[in-house]
Amino acid sequence: MTSSQPEPSSRADQPPTGPAGPGQDGAGQDGAGQDGARQARTEPPSIAGLAEGYAAQAGLHRTHDGRIDVLKTAGGYQGIAESIVPGLVFLVTFTLTRDLTPSLVAALASAAAFTVVRLIQRRPLTQALAGVVGVGISAWLANTTGKAEDFYLPGFITNAAYIVAMVISIAIKWPLAGLLFGFIRNEGTDWRKDPARLKAYRLGTWIIVGVLALRLVVQVPLYLMGTDGLAALATTRLIMGTPLYILGVWIAWLITRPVRPAGSQPSKPSSSGA
Repeated sequence: MTSSQPEPSSRADQPPTGPAGPGQDGAGQDGAGQDGARQARTEPPSIAGLAEGYAAQAGLHRTHDGRIDVLKTAGGYQGIAESIVPGLVFLVTFTLTRDLTPSLVAALASAAAFTVVRLIQRRPLTQALAGVVGVGISAWLANTTGKAEDFYLPGFITNAAYIVAMVISIAIKWPLAGLLFGFIRNEGTDWRKDPARLKAYRLGTWIIVGVLALRLVVQVPLYLMGTDGLAALATTRLIMGTPLYILGVWIAWLITRPVRPAGSQPSKPSSSGA
């Protein structure tokens, strides 16, 4: 689906800084206009506004022709590495040493290294810092219990929390896929007025829920095996982590594509993808 509108911007809700329009030059603005401006500033955000803000903050990106940019949404190659490398370093180090302490230190060091790289690149630190915090919690838990497999336990809890949130969003008819994809497609929240679009976005959200649930179905039994299942658990975490999530989001995006009216002509060749 093509789109001529620009990417969502964090400055979209700021007042324009250019010249004022007719009758709005300050001296000519009447009391009613000032009252309206004050009201606009103090009004609580609407549900649609909150949804738009969430979509923008969720890190979703679109290509120039309006498709979802899955790779960029995942943080690019560097972002994918930041999500995979600490767990891989932990597995390799523990496999070689069978010692929990150096394995946890190595995982934390690898996560911290990505933060340093981002500092050098002068890039936003949000994703890298989130990774350091996540690895830190995992390392603290594993060190506290003395069980290497507990390094992966926080991931299960986070995964389950996302499932609950998404199922709730489906139940209250604000499916998460609609909140995220709707603004990339310039639908806003108007899709909620169309039963077919609402149904499509609920299905798309179920697809993402299915991906998250599959992780638990496969990985929790391996976790319960203790150190005997550690290698298999770590391997499935790598395979079923970011790569599988990207696949799930992409399928959800395709499933929720608006149906083009019969007889209409696409504005661009079918490579538009949505």
